[in-house]
Amino acid sequence: MKSSINPDFLLKTTAFLFVAVTFFYFGKHWSPSDGYNHLIFFSSSSSSTTPQISISPNFNQSLNHSTLIDPIKTLEPPPSPSPSPSQQTLVPPSSPSPPPPDSAKKFGIVNDEGTMSEEFEIGEFDLETVGDDGVNEAPIQDSAMPRDTKFAIKRFGFCPRGMSEYIPCLDNAEAIRNLESTEKGERFERHCPSQGNGFNCLVPPPKGYRPPIPWPKSRDEVWYSNVPHTRLVDDKGGQNWISRDKDKFKFPGGGTQFIHGADQYLDHISKMVPEITFGQHIRVALDVGCGVASFGAYLLSRNVITMSVAPKDVHENQIQFALERGVPAMVSAFATRRLLYPSQAFDLIHCSRCRINWTRDDGILLLEVNRMLRAGGYFVWAAQPVYKHEEALEEQWEEMVNLTTRLCWKFLKKDGYVAIWQKPSDNSCYLNREAGTKPPLCDPSDDPDNVWYVNLKACISPLPENGYGANVTRWPERLQTPPDRLQSIKIDAFISRKELFKAESKYWNEIIGGYVRALHWKKMRLRNVLDMRAGFGGFAAALIDQKLDSWVMNVVPISGPNTLPVIYDRGLIGVMHDWCEPFDTYPRTYDLLHAANLLSVEKKRCNVASIMLEMDRILRPGGRAYIRDSLAMVDELVEIGKAIGWHVTVRDTSEGPHASYRVLVCDKHLLRV
Repeated sequence: MKSSINPDFLLKTTAFLFVAVTFFYFGKHWSPSDGYNHLIFFSSSSSSTTPQISISPNFNQSLNHSTLIDPIKTLEPPPSPSPSPSQQTLVPPSSPSPPPPDSAKKFGIVNDEGTMSEEFEIGEFDLETVGDDGVNEAPIQDSAMPRDTKFAIKRFGFCPRGMSEYIPCLDNAEAIRNLESTEKGERFERHCPSQGNGFNCLVPPPKGYRPPIPWPKSRDEVWYSNVPHTRLVDDKGGQNWISRDKDKFKFPGGGTQFIHGADQYLDHISKMVPEITFGQHIRVALDVGCGVASFGAYLLSRNVITMSVAPKDVHENQIQFALERGVPAMVSAFATRRLLYPSQAFDLIHCSRCRINWTRDDGILLLEVNRMLRAGGYFVWAAQPVYKHEEALEEQWEEMVNLTTRLCWKFLKKDGYVAIWQKPSDNSCYLNREAGTKPPLCDPSDDPDNVWYVNLKACISPLPENGYGANVTRWPERLQTPPDRLQSIKIDAFISRKELFKAESKYWNEIIGGYVRALHWKKMRLRNVLDMRAGFGGFAAALIDQKLDSWVMNVVPISGPNTLPVIYDRGLIGVMHDWCEPFDTYPRTYDLLHAANLLSVEKKRCNVASIMLEMDRILRPGGRAYIRDSLAMVDELVEIGKAIGWHVTVRDTSEGPHASYRVLVCDKHLLRV
């Protein structure tokens, strides 16, 4: 007997049930309550129903400010004298634990068929309602607070003038004094105040602070009053690093080993090894012991972005000078812990008289270079052992040659005071070494991308057997090419990762494109940008696509998936960080801070008021913070921003007034102590 069920009816019923179950799954797992899963892309045509604005949980509540910002105690201006950082009793950090690192994160973009897609639309700007802040004005009061909500937060006062260059995790004098040993550079590493013992005031600018000189002029000169220190001029003036001319510092572009200028030095490297093609397969570099970062400054014109690093040592303010110039830089030290960058991050790593003993402790510091160097990447060393024929220096050279040979690095050339090696492209050399050769390969359980407070290891991080990280596309194509390592990120979108990658890029590109067209972003003084929750780097890529003359420090929070390898494979730079702790940079070093769906997540782990104070510390006067977050989160941030002294405005996003989140635009003005 034949079945009476119509095959077409059965097929349609099955399809309907599949779509229904799919949307139920997406709604459950990608809801805003899921923390970092709240990566949402909106479509202007994906729904026929009228969306509703969610009501803040603070509606009609009277909140005591102490429950919001405790344990940070606010200061009422004028502040009473308080001890300098060197006199404060601070204890090592004890940050809340992040979620288990092995848990896959769930997020995505869903099309009408219930599958991930990069095909979607971003709402256009309404030029009649668009504000000066870069987003559409919301049809609500400027504070965006429900009318009956009451917040009472005292205004934060200024810290003492002596804290104008305060870096909390590097200026913890009490913790440094209590270190068991400092012989390996431990004092230059992070020693953060414990929660509740951090600074609770506004870090003041130095006397006479002025708006920075715009890029590209800032590459060659900065205001003396903004970094009023002459130690580098006294110590390095004869090496063509830096000089003082009345009210300005000037940077001739030289360095200890390239006093005739960085451009000539870069040409010399290219001639030594013609395969080093700057701006093509050499896109991301690391400059160790960077001085005032002239090496990185001059590479920018060759389409190479350089992470310039140096410790806060006797030559203080190297990194501060670099950032004031508008050059990417970060305070960091080779000591006892891994640097906060992933494996295979840099196409080229450079050390010119960086004062690092690469062969100490079985070569543990050069092994860290090896971990961060991309397969087939180059190590450039300019130092006295390369060219001076003194007994002690010749011994150092022999030790270096012996160590690099055991690391399977290929010695390419030595010319004058420069030597260049190349890292292997696969593991074949490592596996063919004689038994017992040191350093050994790291244990297979060691994750070379695990970097947050991880000790250095005297072992070789083997390269992935699948070749991930070795075969990145040339610049500029690599910016928009989904890299192989996208497949290794611990998220649940196993099949649709490339679509997710492309969708994130399209999302931010359309938003930034709107800012450029409607708000003339290219005319803004926008140079140093920090994306506080970078994802795959789509925001930074959009700034490049829109030809904005800026660079972005992409920060990947430890509370989310580690997407940092993808960011570097795209040809961008970034760092791992925990926003429950301060960031390793000087005050007043960024023009724009961008935080998308970050603070509502970190609120579950730490104090959002302390994060906002840290944002104020690193934001330049005249700078701006864009905070995209839920309505409930924005309600709280408005009052904290006012207590800090920011001019805050809440705006609709380009998705319109019915979106479930807003943009809080915070302008920091120059306030005098």
